[in-house]
Amino acid sequence: MKPEDVTISPPELARQVLSRYLESGNMPEFSSGLPPDYGERSGVFVSLKKGGQLRGCIGTFEPARRNLAEEIAANAVAAAINDPRFAPVVKAELPDLEISVDILGPLEKVDSREKLAPKTYGVMVRKGLRTGILLPDLEGVETVEDQLNIACQKAGIKPGEGFEIFRFKVHRHSE
Repeated sequence: MKPEDVTISPPELARQVLSRYLESGNMPEFSSGLPPDYGERSGVFVSLKKGGQLRGCIGTFEPARRNLAEEIAANAVAAAINDPRFAPVVKAELPDLEISVDILGPLEKVDSREKLAPKTYGVMVRKGLRTGILLPDLEGVETVEDQLNIACQKAGIKPGEGFEIFRFKVHRHSE
């Protein structure tokens, strides 16, 4: 893809990448000279919904690629074909998918649950090498305890085990 192709919104970029990948099996290459918004590095989650139901969600809480465009592209494809909870997305489904892209702010370690707010902050919990992450403002997650319990389940942290807590904000882009 040429730099001028990356002046679209993050969900539009994810959709274009998915369309190309599902058709050809090839990932786009992003040349140098990306617009400033896409040249930065950040963690990204791409969520796919079909008929209002989750169809795939994969992300990185810290940047793993050279730039934001590559992070969005890699996570869009991973959400479509590598989310173990779902069968891989097929090209015919693409028009029915709603795509959102969450660009994560920096992780902040917190020492008190009072500094969490599930509508404002995402949360990451960590115990040793086990990590669980939950985005903010998710349907059905109303309390800090809900948020922490789900994140701990994802990490395999049992009730009563101690763990570190981090919070982060996201900039959500939806179609």
